[in-house]
Amino acid sequence: MLFGRTPVLPTPEQALKGRPEPTFTVPDRHTVLGNPLLGPYPEHLETADFALGCFWGAERKFWQTPGVWTTLVGYQGGYTENPTYEEACSGLTGHTEAVRVVFDPSIVSYESLLKLFWESHNPTQGFRQGNDVGTQYRSGVYSHSPAQAAAAKSSRDAYQKVLTGSGYGTITTEILPADGRPFYPAEAYHQQYLDKNPAGYCGIGGTGVSCPIGVAKAPPADA
Repeated sequence: MLFGRTPVLPTPEQALKGRPEPTFTVPDRHTVLGNPLLGPYPEHLETADFALGCFWGAERKFWQTPGVWTTLVGYQGGYTENPTYEEACSGLTGHTEAVRVVFDPSIVSYESLLKLFWESHNPTQGFRQGNDVGTQYRSGVYSHSPAQAAAAKSSRDAYQKVLTGSGYGTITTEILPADGRPFYPAEAYHQQYLDKNPAGYCGIGGTGVSCPIGVAKAPPADA
């Protein structure tokens, strides 16, 4: 499935079986924001899940956004229960690297988070982001309500028009309900990795094409 061959998602029958409980613990609090990583969260907050390549750099994009209360990284969209990083990277779990974003909608809208999501990666690349290749790097939005699903699809269609006009191909982002696609938190050392390792690897970079939600221009790709 690797070593030069095109990555292929496993079927549920082919996926690793996993385990009923995780093999590791997750830290209590966010190293930057100071808030709890795991729920239940305060009732006025909402949750959004995004996959846009290596979750180290993706998480930093969101925790730097005003109105975001906490973030954590994990594995989503696959079949294996409580996978490990090594299992997800094998391509045999069906998961992608994802970021859970807990936010205050009175400060930052879900549409604004979608704009950041689209502009922070290249959603036309399929099972890769830049030099990172594998099913675990695919683009995804996992919605927590019908309103989120509708907003994600509307923003995808709007962004496709401007991407096409800029010479890019078809968006490959999967937009699926989070219900039935469990989010499994990643190991402790992955949480807020770039806060702990400021010079660490960040493979996140956008197309430079602004998404037509709001008025902000697309940020430059990270080095």
